[in-house]
Amino acid sequence: MTGDISVYGDRLARQMEAGEFVLAVVTATKPDFYKQAPLVAAARDHGVPCFVLHTGQHYDDVLGHGLVEYDLEDRIAVDLGVRGGLSQKTAELMTKIERFADCLNADYPDTEVLPIVHGDTLAAGIVPQAWLFATNRLVAHNEAGLRSMAPDFGNYRDPAAFIRSQWEGEWSLNRTEPFPEQYDTFVGSAGALYHFAPTDLNREHLAREGYPVAVHGDERIPVVGNSVVDAIEMKSGVDSNESVFDVYPDLERRDDWIRVDIHRRANLLPDRFRAIVDCVIRLVESGYGVNFVELNATRTALESYGLRDRLLRLADERENLLFTELWKKHAHVYEFFRSGRCFAALTDSGSMQEELNHIPETYCLTARYNTDRPETVFEANTNLLVPPTDGEAMFELIEHVFESDDVRHRLREGPTLYGENVADQIVSFLDERWESRPFEWAHERLGFRGSEQDFEYL
Repeated sequence: MTGDISVYGDRLARQMEAGEFVLAVVTATKPDFYKQAPLVAAARDHGVPCFVLHTGQHYDDVLGHGLVEYDLEDRIAVDLGVRGGLSQKTAELMTKIERFADCLNADYPDTEVLPIVHGDTLAAGIVPQAWLFATNRLVAHNEAGLRSMAPDFGNYRDPAAFIRSQWEGEWSLNRTEPFPEQYDTFVGSAGALYHFAPTDLNREHLAREGYPVAVHGDERIPVVGNSVVDAIEMKSGVDSNESVFDVYPDLERRDDWIRVDIHRRANLLPDRFRAIVDCVIRLVESGYGVNFVELNATRTALESYGLRDRLLRLADERENLLFTELWKKHAHVYEFFRSGRCFAALTDSGSMQEELNHIPETYCLTARYNTDRPETVFEANTNLLVPPTDGEAMFELIEHVFESDDVRHRLREGPTLYGENVADQIVSFLDERWESRPFEWAHERLGFRGSEQDFEYL
């Protein structure tokens, strides 16, 4: 223990003493566990020393289960124990990263540690800054360049016209949401030396913002795909010990479920959230099967707006509404999506838009006005925005998808975008560059030779 930071000395020492370059895979929340786990496995395969630096934000039996499910728990060398709201977690990350960096410098002064953060979590925004301020070193960023875009909405009350505008019309940057994730990924870019872009579009965003695609022939923004595809393949088989249908046997009653998963801060605003719940009620009363998944934030909103009891009563009355808690195992989500029993996911998750591009058996309907995975809509056509304007408009758009063979065919047949063996590409890329100090001054980027001395950051 270092204050309230848990450092597992044996685990840390095994990696720090194994080489001059060590990869610190940063995890914070549930998406990090499954998207970063493939990097840990790839590092092991390549013989690259690697440990997990866990912020500690998701730690309970459900949200934190991914650490166990993806075999990360025994690789955690430090747990920062971060807690609280956004401001408290930000402050703790800044100070605790500095304390951990001081410990590394004292005990392993000759070993270069390169943290790699992921996506758009708070850790992706704050850890790069904290590490840079503490060490005068930059980080690497997996799933970099997520920038939200929105279509020209036109007549969103005409489902057929609105779908055409999404798949064939003009899109523009709209980085207002999700909040704070768009802020996190944007500021995190500034503290990264290497940006691993999922698609060409992500690299274009970063290049437009001034991040160099290459410096003196050294690539800085490689397009590698998204490590979510590796995570899906890691959990491609059904768990022989426990199927999702063992946990939720009622799911076997139908083969046309709509799985509803809503948790974004903006969608918990009163008007939007009421529109989403109204859409759910319309779907249920019209006979559609709905599995409503209640996350912590969802429950808070349901209770705040006096809607939870109404949904629970409806679930008691109607067999076509299944009200469940957050599913503990991520493998169960993949199993359900591939089972033929899930027609669509009505979601505001970013990762799910990627996952359902890779798993075409389930259609992706995104309850947002914009998306940080716009390529799944206008490039692959495997995703549609269903903006929470009002319950009737949402219901009519979803019903149109159900009834339109052409729309469903296009959703199912779109190209996959996110590659394969992504973690292997990332680790190979970094392994080839470990001798390079992960920082550069202006004269170095311009090609001038300077002193080899490292300057203390003042």
